Amino acid sequence: MRQWVTYLCALVILTSCLSQRDENHHLTPYYTPKYAESFSISIDSLNRKILTIINPYQSSKPFEEQVYLLEKGQNSPTDATAVKLPAKRVAVLSSSHVAMLDAVGVADRVVGVSGLRFITNPKVKSSAVEIGYDSMLDFETLKAIGTDVILLYGLYGEDSATTAKLKQLGIPYIYIGDYIEPSPLAKAEWVVALAALCGVQERGIDYFTALESRYNALKEVAKSYNSRPKVMLNTPYRDTWFMPSVESYAVQLISDAGGEYIYPQNSSAESLPISLEEALMLASKADVWINVGQTASLKELKKSNPKFANIPAVLSKRVYNNTKRTTAAGGSDFWESGAVNPDIVLQDMIRLLHTVCPTDSLYYYKRLE
Repeated sequence: MRQWVTYLCALVILTSCLSQRDENHHLTPYYTPKYAESFSISIDSLNRKILTIINPYQSSKPFEEQVYLLEKGQNSPTDATAVKLPAKRVAVLSSSHVAMLDAVGVADRVVGVSGLRFITNPKVKSSAVEIGYDSMLDFETLKAIGTDVILLYGLYGEDSATTAKLKQLGIPYIYIGDYIEPSPLAKAEWVVALAALCGVQERGIDYFTALESRYNALKEVAKSYNSRPKVMLNTPYRDTWFMPSVESYAVQLISDAGGEYIYPQNSSAESLPISLEEALMLASKADVWINVGQTASLKELKKSNPKFANIPAVLSKRVYNNTKRTTAAGGSDFWESGAVNPDIVLQDMIRLLHTVCPTDSLYYYKRLE
């Protein structure tokens, strides 16, 4: 009799495990991104939404995680990451996540921010609290403010010490991979994922659909220009000049705006260092020079290296920086709201590439005087 009971218990456990496994094998697509590659949303056989996160950071090690977005009365499988909907108290480690939540009308749910003094959003700046940086997160504050979920930002992989502590505190966490996406629309499409976390997914879809339409209309405008100005990017960083990949966000914007990237040789997946001599040679062939670090004027640019004075873009005053909307503390709205307004960024790019564009006609960019 005891053996029979033991057999029945084992059968029940096995059936339960197989049932849970089967649920994950029978997923119905709910939102399949058109551009983004690092997330998707599906529904399982128990009508639970599942946000799947794929390779959200720069790592050769594949990563995939399913996050259950649970309505009232729903439960998740044991040990699965789960967020109870709607998330009403959200902590974030990236300013772009602030902008995404603001875009769908839930910026008031941001209760904790990493680098609060750099945030440009006035609502969040006045109501959220500082939660620390990276591996130095303020866990006591996160627990005290009653965080429903924290949106993490990872460069090269999971910070296991941080995630272990968050698990211990019972705070759900999700690695958000918007920055890893190569195109402006792919980055912006993450607004749908964050809207889903807050129970307002339809707002996210509506926002992105309208944004996509505006962006693509501007791309068509850019095609009407006959010329394709050559564009130089960046300045030396610690004596090294990095040139982005042709697959990068910045180069995609240049292409969509009707420009030609000066360094198409870089077809790798990352920025490549080049010598100052090679950079100067490239710059001498460019019509426009953009994204020049923290440089605020042509005088400052020339002072950093006297050889810059003879670069054609400097002589014609066609040097532009994405620092027009910068806070006193050094926070950049280009990297904040620009993430969900790539159409405005593209409009800036079209204007500065195809005319000698004055600062007052630009939103994120300014011309160096």
